[in-house]
Amino acid sequence: MRIILSTLIGLCFQISLSQEFDIEVFATSLDNPVNIKHAGDDRLFVVEQAGTIQIVNADGTLNPNPFLDITSIVYDGASEQGLLGIAFHPNYETNGYFYVNYINNSQDTVISRFERSDTDTADPDSELILLTISQPYNNHNGGDLAFDTDGYLYIATGDGGNFGDPQNRAQNLNTLLGKILRIDVDNPDGTNNYGIPTGNPFVSNTNALDEIWSYGLRNPWKFSFDKDTGDLWIADVGQNLYEEINMVTPEESANGLNYGWRCYEGNTAYNSTNCPDDSNFTFPIGVYAHSGNGGPTKCSITGGYRYRGIENSSLTGLYFFADFCSNEIGFLQANGSDWTLTFSSPYLNNEWSCFGEDVNGELYIAGLTSGTIYKITENSLSTSDQQINNIKLYTNPENQTITLELNSNNSINQLNLYDIQGKFLKSITNFESSKVTISSEGLSSGVYLLELQKHDGSRFIKKLIID
Repeated sequence: MRIILSTLIGLCFQISLSQEFDIEVFATSLDNPVNIKHAGDDRLFVVEQAGTIQIVNADGTLNPNPFLDITSIVYDGASEQGLLGIAFHPNYETNGYFYVNYINNSQDTVISRFERSDTDTADPDSELILLTISQPYNNHNGGDLAFDTDGYLYIATGDGGNFGDPQNRAQNLNTLLGKILRIDVDNPDGTNNYGIPTGNPFVSNTNALDEIWSYGLRNPWKFSFDKDTGDLWIADVGQNLYEEINMVTPEESANGLNYGWRCYEGNTAYNSTNCPDDSNFTFPIGVYAHSGNGGPTKCSITGGYRYRGIENSSLTGLYFFADFCSNEIGFLQANGSDWTLTFSSPYLNNEWSCFGEDVNGELYIAGLTSGTIYKITENSLSTSDQQINNIKLYTNPENQTITLELNSNNSINQLNLYDIQGKFLKSITNFESSKVTISSEGLSSGVYLLELQKHDGSRFIKKLIID
């Protein structure tokens, strides 16, 4: 038996797979975090799926009590339901208004405004419902919210669910499903608790709903605006083959764009029945397949942000995203008029559910199952890599064991072994010495992932080859 331990630099996928960044633990003990936003100060507000919003302070500590608790009116019986999104009014500091997107006990989407009571608490009885959207199924709810610099509220809705958009809702301009909506929360029209911006692309179209900004989306779980350019980024969850990333400029976005679903999944035709000519569609700038790339199986994209912070200059301009199933974090990088798509090695046991951007443009990512929020940083190879990579490897083919001798500075407290698809195989914790022995009995020849976790929560993944 021949065993090789090496740094996990790459598995063949599209253009490249590399580790250009690190993540470090920022906050723990969250319960199913699904959205992260800031309110103009140095705190993060984290939406928990069951119906609470927690405040994470600048030092990573959680306030003892939630900012908002509306669990009694939120339904989270299915994996894509619950309290899904939050957005703070541009004048939140003075008016105290913020907006949420949730599934109510009738299993329909509700867009509501709430008001804060004080700095750390909101009033759960202050709800003003703006919009209720009937949901035919329990999946594909979208859920994200954001204000652009125009002061209008943008809302992401999924196609209503089931499989393949059976009622063709995403292409139907007479339903709010499968869309990006834009509404004016400051100027209600007398009928609704909101108004319609005069620049919405379909206000003069009697065969379309005024709220629609763009359409042809399957499940835009997350979207964001580039704080430097105003470009709109939409990560749309695919059907069963492809995940896609869309990006358009402010000028393009105002044209009532059609992103193509159900006619297309990514750049590939899906169901062309009664579809318009391809020239009517806006195609994604980034697409990746669920399988066949040599890496872990992928299934669902979690969109993020383009990095515009000040702490990590090497990351400037990268658009970060992640895959829920493979636990990989990826990024798009401008390459002339094209974009290069890159994946990191998997950060296992997380199921990436959302990214967050703080007031300074620094980026964070949350694991749904781990309940941990990590901060994205530059790849710090000098100190931490030296400390965690100074590992000696011994093998004993007779008793089928692998022994790792760790440098005393490593501070490793857990070792996890996975197969190349990310399936958990075994774990060793509470090391009592610098030597760790792993049984290789039952492990066939192939590639495995060895995850080493330090006491501070940081992790490093090695590729283990057994031949």
